[in-house]
Amino acid sequence: MITRLAAQGQVTDMKKQKQPHRKTGRNTAGKGRPAKSGPGNPASSSPALSAEASPALAAMNGKVPGPGELFRAGVRTRAFKVAFLFFLLGVATVAASLVIPHEFAFFELGYLFTLSIYDLVLAMLGLSVAIGMAGRRSEVLSIALAFVGAVTPMLLFFDPIFHTILQSPLGHELFLIAPVAVMLSGLTLWLPAGMRRFAAPLAGAVVGFSLSLFIGLDDFGIGIKEFASSAVLGALWILMVPGLMLRPFRGAWLTIPARIIGSWLMVIAVIVTVSLYVPFSPDAPPLPDPNLPEDGITLDVPALLPLDPAIEEGLMDLPAGFDGAPPDGGEPVPDMDDNPLLGGGRNRAP
Repeated sequence: MITRLAAQGQVTDMKKQKQPHRKTGRNTAGKGRPAKSGPGNPASSSPALSAEASPALAAMNGKVPGPGELFRAGVRTRAFKVAFLFFLLGVATVAASLVIPHEFAFFELGYLFTLSIYDLVLAMLGLSVAIGMAGRRSEVLSIALAFVGAVTPMLLFFDPIFHTILQSPLGHELFLIAPVAVMLSGLTLWLPAGMRRFAAPLAGAVVGFSLSLFIGLDDFGIGIKEFASSAVLGALWILMVPGLMLRPFRGAWLTIPARIIGSWLMVIAVIVTVSLYVPFSPDAPPLPDPNLPEDGITLDVPALLPLDPAIEEGLMDLPAGFDGAPPDGGEPVPDMDDNPLLGGGRNRAP
């Protein structure tokens, strides 16, 4: 009996000794080991994942940033600084071409021509937003390569390719290529990230094909290399630079603004398409004669009153002296008869 009680006392003492040891172990593990990273704790994720999601988050060193801190961190990134430098360089070049009076060179006319195609500029800006939302650099590269891959063969072999397109069924509906490019650009911004990865390069290829048609038709087949090259470089500037400036700030907040921009692009595409099918008004006034001045009266042609239709048809005779030769090369003197209101009968005796 005494032995049994002694054994129970030893077991109790051992439990009391182990209990604080276990408690101390849990506290040490909770203080010394870092928390596990997971979906609910994005601030403790690895730097590589944070840099892939957003460079601004990686610059915060694991802290949970506010909007102002996120913006300042994105502005301080090297990617934003380089993209912003290219943006300022392009704006300064266009402003200098338009402000300074000079004779335009072919390369200046090229990028100014690209800026004048408003619907394609909107489509390229939509794809630029998709570039800003891309999660990987490979997606950005695929959009740029699809755009350049559609433009390059068209400009190098424009005449045979364009002749083949005109002979195909697409030649009758070729005017719809620009609205389709705008529609695809807007639809891309509505797709989820997994589908946008494949839709954005397709939209980039359609936009590039449409731009090459505009450049080739404006070039009239002459093949001016400076004009075409600067036009493509201007298009790449519109396509890439705004998206690269946006990439340091990418995140879930960009989804709703991107869908709003995509909705605008799709509405613009519908409006442009409908305007192409609306016929001209048949009640439009005729165009003025280009040989006449603005007031419609010429000074070298005498304004003669039209003859009576009865005289033209031979039912009535011409007035006396109307068909005779004017005396002394002057104007014919009309016969006033006896009408005193017209000066007739004054030289006659009463």
